[in-house]
Amino acid sequence: MKWLLIKSLLLSCILSVSTFVSADPITRLFCVFDPVGHKGPLFNLMKEAKVLALDWGIELKMTAYTDEGVAESDFRAKQCDAVLLTGTRARNFNKFTGSIEAMGAIPTLESMRLVLQTLMQPKAYPLLVENGIEVAGIYPAGAIYLLTRDRTIDHVTKLQGQRVATLENDAASLAMVRYVGGSVVNASSATFAGLFNNGTADIAYAPLVAFEPLEMEKGVRDNGGIFNYPIAQMNFQMLIHPDRFPPSFGQKARELAVPRFDMAFEIVATAQNRIKKSYWIEPEEENRQSYDLMLKEVRLALMRDEVYDPKALKLFKRIRCKQNPSNPECSDGRE
Repeated sequence: MKWLLIKSLLLSCILSVSTFVSADPITRLFCVFDPVGHKGPLFNLMKEAKVLALDWGIELKMTAYTDEGVAESDFRAKQCDAVLLTGTRARNFNKFTGSIEAMGAIPTLESMRLVLQTLMQPKAYPLLVENGIEVAGIYPAGAIYLLTRDRTIDHVTKLQGQRVATLENDAASLAMVRYVGGSVVNASSATFAGLFNNGTADIAYAPLVAFEPLEMEKGVRDNGGIFNYPIAQMNFQMLIHPDRFPPSFGQKARELAVPRFDMAFEIVATAQNRIKKSYWIEPEEENRQSYDLMLKEVRLALMRDEVYDPKALKLFKRIRCKQNPSNPECSDGRE
């Protein structure tokens, strides 16, 4: 299921080049992160896209990376013309779009849709270019949830002392784990599931599309569960060096992403429906507001630490309040 989602997202990126057919194809390098390498499913999907792109006037030279951090570094060094990264990694290039994964900032899929539709408009262009890097597409991958090996951990206060698989490059998650008194278990996008499944970590966080392909049921089964409270919205972002592409490439790529939001959301919904209902841990309704407040305090602290962009957080708040104007936060002046 995870690869079906990634396939739809990546093909959305590649479809955008059809607008730029020329007599002589131009060659561009697209960095592809695949934990398995050049024989992995993600890289093989990109071979299909390479054939299509050649017909459209761009010859894509693809290279596989088993480490997302290395892909990021090579893109930064201009050894790659384009790269697809998670929102967490993309934050290293664009703080505004990197703030989309801010904890609790975008609580629902409908909120996420409104955010993405806003950012895909031409007038949002100044927010999508930072230090010579352009965000050419943002693709939703669904909400992130906490997974636990012990379902008696059904309240945030019980996270104290628990070992949490935490992405090493994710300052926001590191701050959150420390805020609740958890113990950080350093992980990468390639290792976090294994650490959770084999018991090295008590807690992990992941989107639902990762549950089945990464076999996270191994960690949840018997005594564990999934805490039914979304803490963030995962996304993929296509980044480009705009001087390596036709001038209108970025906007056209972003516009082509919009009609594919529903496809991505449907894949997320399918992944959720495949998870056993017995795995879900329902939080007490009276605790949800306190969780919202806790995530807000973390967001504001990270904004002060310049991890999150204040303009982005203000936009997200306006969207939250548009959907739920009775929310207590809508009457205060913060964020």
